[in-house]
Amino acid sequence: MPLKIYRRKGNLVWSYRGTIAGHRQRGSTGATDKETAQRIASAIEDRIWKRGLDGKEKALTWPKAVALYLAAGKSSRFLTNLIRYWVDAKVADFNPGYIRQSAMDIYPNAKNSTRNRQVIVPALAVINHCAELQLCPPLRMKRFKIDTKIKKPVTLEWINAFRANADRVDIATLALFLFSTGARISEALSVRWVDIDFKRRAVLIRQSKIGNERIAHLPAELFVALANLPRAREPFAIAYTTARDAWGRTVKAAGIEPLTFHSCRHGFATTLADRGVPVKTIARLGGWKSTQHLFQTYLHADEDPTLTDLLFDAPGKKKNAL
Repeated sequence: MPLKIYRRKGNLVWSYRGTIAGHRQRGSTGATDKETAQRIASAIEDRIWKRGLDGKEKALTWPKAVALYLAAGKSSRFLTNLIRYWVDAKVADFNPGYIRQSAMDIYPNAKNSTRNRQVIVPALAVINHCAELQLCPPLRMKRFKIDTKIKKPVTLEWINAFRANADRVDIATLALFLFSTGARISEALSVRWVDIDFKRRAVLIRQSKIGNERIAHLPAELFVALANLPRAREPFAIAYTTARDAWGRTVKAAGIEPLTFHSCRHGFATTLADRGVPVKTIARLGGWKSTQHLFQTYLHADEDPTLTDLLFDAPGKKKNAL
């Protein structure tokens, strides 16, 4: 663990202790000022890493680091492009600037969110796994800045209008599936018949973004829609581009607002919140690891400015009861 500073009872001088590269470290910073002591401890930590890891770190290449990461049962998601780009690069040469530039080289036309998700996150995961094995120092870095755009959530009325105007039964069912389970489009398109348990009214969803799995409930409407799909092929055995084109065609035919696949996930969260379901429960049902992320991105406030009329209503009185 990193060096921590502490002060013994009755002593004004700050000391440090911790474990670096598998060796217990302890000593005095010689400083009575806490901020100065922290800087001294940090410098001592850097020197220890350099002295103790020069040999190991110089021998650790990116392919070796990835192999160790995968051998521990970690996800291989997004690592292919990084292996191709970094080839035999030494982990000792990795730093925040190097990784950021690599992200821009690998994905020159991508959004910053893509660069974060497909380069920075997996790169740090591999490096910090090796740091836990005492093969290199840990690495921290800032993500690319992302301009957050508020996605409008779909509503049940939107879903019903979409389904009524779809020219493909699988696309109509796909929209209902996304709204009913909170699945991402990549997760929905990966669902197979063996993943669906009609007796338990449940479906296994392999969460592509975080590499986990969850079991989602099948509400009655979705249960019936899935049961009526032909079994000659998988439920949503269509390419992403085909689904996207059919989606746009259906939106136009229905004359509804052009919302995206992902707006269904927003609708899942917002609708459950409007029904009074606790946020922690929504996060579990939809596969969000963080309730904070759910709050910041997926839960949408009611935009009706006249809701302040409720300040003067009697308790329990509904807004439209005038």
